[in-house]
Amino acid sequence: MKEMLRKWNQISLVKQIIVGLIIGIILAVTIPDSAKPVVIFGTLFVGALKAVAPILVLFLVMSAIAQHKQGNKTNMKTIVVLYLLGTFLAGFIAVIASFMFPVGLTLTKGVEGVTAPGGVVEVLKTLLLNVVDNPVKAIFNANYIGILAWAVVLGFTLKNAAESTKTLITNFSDAVSKIVTWVIKFAPLGIMGLVFESITANGLESLLSYGKLLAVLIGCMLFVALVVNPIIVYVVMRQNPFPLTLKCLRESGITAFFTRSSASNIPVNMKLCEKLGLNKDAYSVSIPLGATVNMAGAAVTISVLTLAAVHTLGIEVDIPTAFILSVLSAICACGASGVAGGSLLLIPLACSLFGIPDDVAMQVVGVGFIIGVLQDSFETALNSSTDVLFTAAAEYREWRKQGKEISINKVA
Repeated sequence: MKEMLRKWNQISLVKQIIVGLIIGIILAVTIPDSAKPVVIFGTLFVGALKAVAPILVLFLVMSAIAQHKQGNKTNMKTIVVLYLLGTFLAGFIAVIASFMFPVGLTLTKGVEGVTAPGGVVEVLKTLLLNVVDNPVKAIFNANYIGILAWAVVLGFTLKNAAESTKTLITNFSDAVSKIVTWVIKFAPLGIMGLVFESITANGLESLLSYGKLLAVLIGCMLFVALVVNPIIVYVVMRQNPFPLTLKCLRESGITAFFTRSSASNIPVNMKLCEKLGLNKDAYSVSIPLGATVNMAGAAVTISVLTLAAVHTLGIEVDIPTAFILSVLSAICACGASGVAGGSLLLIPLACSLFGIPDDVAMQVVGVGFIIGVLQDSFETALNSSTDVLFTAAAEYREWRKQGKEISINKVA
């Protein structure tokens, strides 16, 4: 048994996850009833990630800012610009694709028990209220904007604290990071349970009638991940972007696809940044920030489903209005984490740009929930993997300026 475990640990985590994924598919297809208990592995894995992520973000960010020395660069300005640019371009690509491949919808009944935000002002108000949330409540509710705000404030106030205090905070940060490595070791079992549950609970039959809509949605997300993002990274780094892009998709995108939660994937992204040799001062802030504002996948979802409603109702759209939709979808996407229901419940806000009434817009949301099993998985995979990609690109840009060798093939 020890020899088997030793050989298993020698296999890379990505290969272990692929093995778990294949086993989960086989069990779901062959013996779904007998293998039902494996679902608990997925539930426990996601639960553990969600439990550790808020504490990890609080201590990592607080420690990084408290220990930060004057003059040390963190590239945060570049990272934030990349986040905003990537989100806007994703929405813009989705608008273009929706005009090239117009999709009509068979509208469902309205969604019961959910309320969409009334406008951009309401979205921004929710974000600001999350910033000033009670710190204990923010950790309890996994409000990462609130956690990030408190971590930054505490970090700055502790910059002049005694070295022993800073060391204590760093020790807590290292301890939580160690717990994260233990949790991530169980990723293959967790993915096996998640993929089994996804196949047995949802199936693919209900998605077939929305094949064209899914093709446009997923096609846009893949285009952003494999074309737009690499172009952005190449402009920043001036090196072949694909080794880094594919590594981020493999090691961050796969787990995000099945957990369907950018917040749950924060520990996975932190570990990947460490493996890439990135500056901890930068990624300990940029990764949780990206989980709340870097939402390219959400921008795609909002744009595609809004224009699907527009095409269904036969509304004419001019170029200026289409451009405004791109900007609006990017703004809404950045605020998606502060709204219950995520990107889908921001669709009525975008629909209001075209005068589409709320009852019709909420029917579009209903369609979004039907295809959510795939839409949300691809959306989260794109969002989360891009957090690491842009963080790494910004740092490697500085390495290039300083004349340091960047061997992406060796790293990735």
